[in-house]
Parts: sequence; C-alpha cells; structure tokens
Amino acid sequence: MVFSSHLFLFYFLPLALGSYYALYRAPQRWRNVVLIISGYAFYGWAEPAFMFLMFATTFIDWLASLVIAHDEWRLWRTWKSPVLQLVPGSNRSALQISAIILSITVNICVLGFFKYFNFGLQSYNSLLASLGWGSWQWNTFFEVILPLGISFYTFQAISYTVDVYRGEAKAMSDPVNFACFVSMFPHLVAGPILKFSFLAKQIEGRTLTIDKFARGIAFFSLGFCKKILLANPCGKIADLTFLTGSPHPLDAWYGVVAYAFQIYFDFSGYSDMAIGLGLMLGFIFTKNFDSPYHATSITDFWRRWHISLSSWLRNYLYIPLGGNRIGGLRTYINLMVVMLIGGLWHGASWNFVIWGAIHGCLLALERAGGGKMSFAWLPHFLRVAVTFGIVAIAWVFFRAKDLDSAIAYCRSMAGFGVPSPGAGLIDAVILRPYYLGSFLIATCITWLAPQTWDWTRRLTLGKAALIMLLFWVAVLVMTSQSYNPFIYFNF
Repeated sequence: MVFSSHLFLFYFLPLALGSYYALYRAPQRWRNVVLIISGYAFYGWAEPAFMFLMFATTFIDWLASLVIAHDEWRLWRTWKSPVLQLVPGSNRSALQISAIILSITVNICVLGFFKYFNFGLQSYNSLLASLGWGSWQWNTFFEVILPLGISFYTFQAISYTVDVYRGEAKAMSDPVNFACFVSMFPHLVAGPILKFSFLAKQIEGRTLTIDKFARGIAFFSLGFCKKILLANPCGKIADLTFLTGSPHPLDAWYGVVAYAFQIYFDFSGYSDMAIGLGLMLGFIFTKNFDSPYHATSITDFWRRWHISLSSWLRNYLYIPLGGNRIGGLRTYINLMVVMLIGGLWHGASWNFVIWGAIHGCLLALERAGGGKMSFAWLPHFLRVAVTFGIVAIAWVFFRAKDLDSAIAYCRSMAGFGVPSPGAGLIDAVILRPYYLGSFLIATCITWLAPQTWDWTRRLTLGKAALIMLLFWVAVLVMTSQSYNPFIYFNF
C-alpha cells in the first residue's frame, strides 16, 4: 500500500485513525493493538505471506531480548517481572552473547536471502560464463521476491536487541509493545529508521493533542505535495533521459539533476508523511532530512541526508568497527567499509556498490585532507555547488539500470558520448512547460524555501489555507498520474 494513493487516503487512513481514536480513553496497550493490526494490514496488503515473516522475526527478537536482559530460560517469570536493563560495559554471559548473535544472525540472514539471493546467483553465473565454465552455472526458475521495507524493519529490530545488550534500553516484557514498535505503519516500509530507545517511552505512554494532530496533518500534506507535484514530474524527466542511454550533454545534466530532485523530494516527502502520521498518532519521530543539497562537503551531506540511516550505520557499524579510535588508516578503511555496506543496503547491484565506494572514498579523502578536501577555501555558494555536482554525478550509478548504462551516461555528461538515435526527440517532452516548470519550482524550493520541520512549528490560518489548497491540487493531480510508488520502497 502506498501513502500517495486513493486506497490509503480515503479508506485505510480514516479507518485506522477512527479505530485508534475510538480508544482515546482506553488503556495505551489497546491503542497499540490497533496499531499492530493496522501495521500488519498495511504491510500485507500486496502479499499477505510476508506478514508471517515479519511476525517470526519479531517474535525471535523479542524472545532474544528477554534472554539477554534476564540471562535465563525461565521466561514465564519475566512475563510479570520488572523489565531489566543491563549495566553498560559489564560482562555478558555465554547465554546472553548467544542470544544477541542469534538475533543479529536471523535478521541479517533474512535480509540477505530476500535481498541478495537473485543478485548473488546472477553474479555467480556471470563469473562462470566469463571463465568459460558455463556448464557449472546454476540455472533455476526459482526467484526470490523482495518484501517491501525489509531493510528498514530489520535494521530497527537489530537496534533493539543491540541496545538491550549494551544496556542502553530496557527489554520489553510485553510482546504487544515490541510488536507495535516493529510494525507501526507510518515508518514501516521506508523509515525513518528509529532507535528503539528513542521510541520506547512513547510506546508505553504518549499524549494525543490537537496541536500534534494539526501539525501532523500539515507534515503529511506537504510531504504528499512533494511526492505528487515535484518528485513525480522530475522523475518523468529523469526516466526519459536515462532511458535514452546516451542523451545530448545538456539533456544528460538536466536528467541527472532532475533525478537528484526526484529522489530528494520523493524520500523527504515520504519522511514528512511518516512524521505527520506519527504526530497524528501521538508519536514524535526524529528529523530525517536537513536540507542535504545545502551541504558544503560530502561529510556535511551525510549529516543531512537520510539522517536515521547514517546514524544507524555510525552507531551499529562504524563505531563497533573501531571508528576513528584506531588510527588514520583504520579510520579510512572503516569509512569505506561502512559506505560499501550502505551502498549494498540500498540494493543488490554493483551500481550501488560503486555509489557507496564513491561516497566512501570522498569521506576518507575529506577526513585525510581536512579543509582543503572539503572546499573550505571556496566561497560558500561554490562549495554548495561543487558538493551538489559531485552528489549528482554519484546519483548516475544509483539510477542507471547497470554499470554499462551508468558509464555511457557519464560520458554523455562529459560531452564524450555519441548521442543515441533520436536522442533529441525527448526534448519535446522534457522541455514542456509542465515538466520544466516543475523542475524550476523544485530548484527554488530546494535552495530557497524553509524546511517542513521549521515551517510547521507555528501554524497560522494563512499557512493552513495554503497547505490545504496545495494538498487538494496534489490529490487532483494524483488522479491523472499512473501508479508511482516511492523510490525507497525498493530498498
């Protein structure tokens, strides 16, 4: 199910909110039950079988957390016993270590199988074919379907058991509360990736206020407008230019910048909608974007882009690898490893690995070179422009269907490519007033407009009227657009 659809807007959301607020005076646990039912219905709408997968991993993680916190198998006693929090830095028993290993292994194996089986098989067969060992290829009709959002909810589950193991969070003895954390539909399939320790108290107790609900509507409406009015038209420009293969140089740059806008407004729009839905339900989520195209270096970009993922990679991968505590060389290696894994997290393709390697190399160079490599000697607007240009070039590998296509597109951007037959014909579409106007508006909003997070802090009658007008325009436009899911649904 997609937020930007009639089914969600006019059927699922009113039913979910109506059921939730009907229990306004009921105990918190009952509202959590409604959220679990809503979350499983939302997740299993396209493929009900995946609900059982999410239930199984949720149960394993909950059970593992109880073993970690209580260090015993007599779990029936923990059902009504006080929830325990371990002392950070203290020794852990073999049983506790086994429990955390089990939890992480199950989540990584589930994620790895569903996300990388097809990729691994294709890479294996391609390698054998290149070596002339075609008879050893494994040809099978079996193909794994990727469950929506599996990358997001597995990372959140890992953060839970690791936080319990580190002593940074209490284990939840009530499975309802933990299931609510995993299956909450606002952030279930595309984030933000929320730390359990951040949401734990809100799951156990939260307030429902008119101010939260009003700001939630504003957040959701503006995110919806980003998706429909900006991301989708810019996506059409990007689709046509990348489909051309080798467009003319100006068209190639136009297309990749349009894709940069598409992925930003698509994903930040989803994050805004998720934050808004959370506020309607009484939750306060973390900020996930902080004007990333205002960044003055790649390091600064990753402080602003997909903040919840970069924070997760830092806390659960970079720091455990040693961070910057073991010397310069090891720091650079850790940065590369983290970004390569971050690239693979986005998808099973060598293009994503290259995209991660580009960012990892640049992060390591900036760390090694200090101000010179972060363009500190340039005027501010040029630092922003150079950083955006580098990010846009890296987006080519993120968007192109394969490595050959990405290289051909980069050659076109550099002016060395041979335009494909009929490459100039796409101008009849991508330069139409509607698409060009959407591109220019996206440009202005990216660098001139305030962020949703700041603009909605104080809602006035004028702001509310403008938001509602834009929302209904977006709803009308949505009726004329084909099915267009969020980009990060694929991750």
